[in-house]
Amino acid sequence: MTVAEELLWEQLKGKRLGVKFRRQHPLGIYIADFYCHQHKLIIELDGSIHNLPDVIQNDIVRQNNLVSDGLKVLRFTNDQVLNNLEKVLENINTQIKSSPFRGRGGLAKRIIPCLDVKDGRTVKGVNFVDLRDAGDPVELAWNYSNQGADELVFLDITATVERRKTMVELVKAVARQINIPFTIGGGINEIADADALLNAGADKISINSAAVRNPKLIDELANAFGVQFVVIAVDTRSIGDKNIVHLNGGRLPTERQTLEWILEAESRGAGEILLTSMDHDGTKGGFDNGLLKTVNDAVHIPVIASGGAGKVEHFVDVFEKTNVDAALAASVFHYGEILIPDLKRILQSNKIEVRI
Repeated sequence: MTVAEELLWEQLKGKRLGVKFRRQHPLGIYIADFYCHQHKLIIELDGSIHNLPDVIQNDIVRQNNLVSDGLKVLRFTNDQVLNNLEKVLENINTQIKSSPFRGRGGLAKRIIPCLDVKDGRTVKGVNFVDLRDAGDPVELAWNYSNQGADELVFLDITATVERRKTMVELVKAVARQINIPFTIGGGINEIADADALLNAGADKISINSAAVRNPKLIDELANAFGVQFVVIAVDTRSIGDKNIVHLNGGRLPTERQTLEWILEAESRGAGEILLTSMDHDGTKGGFDNGLLKTVNDAVHIPVIASGGAGKVEHFVDVFEKTNVDAALAASVFHYGEILIPDLKRILQSNKIEVRI
């Protein structure tokens, strides 16, 4: 972030204005500098490059598209923030007070199929074990894109354990088949790994075990590519009265408590959290709504719920009870137990905003 962005973020993240903002928040094809769910409010900071004619035109198109989606956009220059921060905050606060509270957040919730891949095939198990074949990942990716999935997550679940690099060629094949954002993870241990995946067609990269072992990797990736490209995947399990982070596909417990680790990841540059409850994973008994709400209330970046989806009502519950940004599932989609168009229609009938 620029000095001006850091200065403004210090005020916004502390909820000085009484509402929750997120930074580098994805909004369709755009990334907002700062975004408030409750009031559909975007804050953009412009440097000197925004005075160039081509950039001015792009900004006009971007703003018109965002406004047409029902969003409000406030623009400030870096100099305005640096020289008159209080006036900037006053203007933001005026807009907040003049706009209605949007309840669940007003932004479309995302439905994300997850493709866990082992040896080139999509697999699914219960609590990360007893894996069974779920189909060809390229074919599944194409089907999900056509069904109306908002994004895909593709995880090579053996890459970290077996010290293998993620299968770049498979990523290329999957990316060629879809026209929706695509996250890839597995075996990413350094900048070069992430660079190869992004060049292969991934929109975002996800890291898990490597980040816990080397937290500075988050800083390095965020600085190299931008926070909007960095997803931190967290596998957690309840041990006693604590939620504990696990590594290597859930095989190795750590001493890190889940919320503590997520807050550190956010501070280092994570742009999104993919939180999987291993107690719920594959059980089809519903998401871990208690943990998800605790985490979502504590952070200022998007949270993806993962682990436990078994029926449509579970998706309704997780959005209504936790206000997470997205819900991820695998087997219920892979085996046709829930069809994405049907799921979205039911969510919409429950007044949960989704893209149809």
